Amino acid sequence: MISIDPKQNSERENYKLLIGTVIPRPIAFVTTQSEEGILNGAPFSYFNIVSSNPPMVSLSIQRPAGRLKDTARNIYNNHQFVVHIVDAENVGKINQTAASIPATESEIELANLTPVQSKSVAVPGVLEAKVRIECKLVQAIPLGGEEPGSDLFIGEIVQFHIDESIYQEGRIDPRALNAVSRLAGSNYATLGEIFSIERPE
Repeated sequence: MISIDPKQNSERENYKLLIGTVIPRPIAFVTTQSEEGILNGAPFSYFNIVSSNPPMVSLSIQRPAGRLKDTARNIYNNHQFVVHIVDAENVGKINQTAASIPATESEIELANLTPVQSKSVAVPGVLEAKVRIECKLVQAIPLGGEEPGSDLFIGEIVQFHIDESIYQEGRIDPRALNAVSRLAGSNYATLGEIFSIERPE
């Protein structure tokens, strides 16, 4: 067993250890809106469930060179965002939104995604996702001391939008959703074998 002290590592070395071991990671495609009305979209794999009562999700966004990404800046400004689950059908278009473009341009237009009006927040979502989750910011936590390296956002879900094709009797069909997950490097994974283990009493 190799023992590694993260304090002796560079940020890049710790990053590689994290993305190589914490797998598979769900991917959130997040839309936000700038003060100028530009619809921003970007994928993030530092994402998960926080609570079901009330329903909440977490999203962590890194600060490259100490700078806020457009998504983080927009969430700080208007306290709203929409999370979409990335699946095998839309992953190609979503990947295009990871390109570095000026904040004055929309990744949604770049990737030929279709904006759709939200019900409970002002930020639009995109039509190409089978799951769309409207969120309002509950808490934002800069992480890393005086010079934060990332921001942790916790959002309360105020509206679910679920495609009929994946919804059966109050449950989501995982095969029909066909979500993809993030691994390390350029690698992704689809849903493989599904097996069951009963929890102990």
